[in-house]
Amino acid sequence: METPTQLAVDGGILSYESTGTGPLVVLAHGIGTSHEDYRFVAPRLVAADYRVATLDLRGCGGSSAHWPSYTRTDIADDLLALVRHLGGPAVLIGHSISGGAATIAAAQAPDLVTAVVELAPFTRTQSIALGDLRNARYRRSALRLAGAMLGSVPSWLAYLDGAYPGDKPSDWSTRRAQISAMLREPGRAKALRKMLRTSPADAGQQLGNVHSPTLIVEGSLDPDWADPRAEGAAIVASLPAGVGRLEVIESAGHYPHAQYPDDVVTLVLDFLRVNTRT
Repeated sequence: METPTQLAVDGGILSYESTGTGPLVVLAHGIGTSHEDYRFVAPRLVAADYRVATLDLRGCGGSSAHWPSYTRTDIADDLLALVRHLGGPAVLIGHSISGGAATIAAAQAPDLVTAVVELAPFTRTQSIALGDLRNARYRRSALRLAGAMLGSVPSWLAYLDGAYPGDKPSDWSTRRAQISAMLREPGRAKALRKMLRTSPADAGQQLGNVHSPTLIVEGSLDPDWADPRAEGAAIVASLPAGVGRLEVIESAGHYPHAQYPDDVVTLVLDFLRVNTRT
């Protein structure tokens, strides 16, 4: 990727990298990490003749640490600011919290969003059933997230370890150390804590207003849901008829794009060939 570029928006500075030529695709990562989550996906999209921009969310990576708030609506505003700055429209690919943000952006500015891909998205308000807690993977993840919400960086790192079930990326120890170092920077852990405490209600309320083609990708072993497939299906059902499509990557956790990048890119490219003009 190219040298990081900065974009000033209300409340702070956003850092992003952009490379390639062709239709614009903007990649937004999840809570408590950085644009490096897309280190395997971005080059593959560039090779497929897309212009790819990877954003560090507010509070993360090279972007400012301190912001007034960190909601999905805030992140949606950041995404749209970047799309405008780069001369969109764009395909938005959002992971976790950014999946919800992409939903809001598509609903608010359909002229700027040609398609949406949501990877393991937190886009709906969650309800926990008693039966969910019988799922050991889900229960462990929830306890670790609870610790992270109270400010424990070790709990967050333990959560990340569990969010990659089975085979981890070959560079995982290096990547984990990078995330740990980032969270030791002033303000980063506080931003993580605030993001974890945000509600996806603002995104869920906008699902019915999304008319851009939308692909939901879930990992079958994602520990953030007792039944990831059911969560993805519920998101699709909340979109207007014919707008959404669900794909599930077997054995993937909460980071399918880092665990199984070839599978994710194949799904994305097939989806874009059918649903966008290139």
